[in-house]
Amino acid sequence: MHNHIRSLRKTRGLTQADLAEAMGVSRNTINSIEVGRYVPSLPLALRLARFFGKPVEEVFDDRAP
Repeated sequence: MHNHIRSLRKTRGLTQADLAEAMGVSRNTINSIEVGRYVPSLPLALRLARFFGKPVEEVFDDRAP
């Protein structure tokens, strides 16, 4: 699943560790989501979308990039 986490995070000037702390997950989890190795649970996907002030459909996309 394609996502825009990396670009949203960088736009805010956050490191992976910063975002991980805000979400209550490990930095490795954020990295895995960004590179597409891990699809987050629905609760985590919703928290990420809310954190960035975006609808979940704008953050995660099941189409190829």
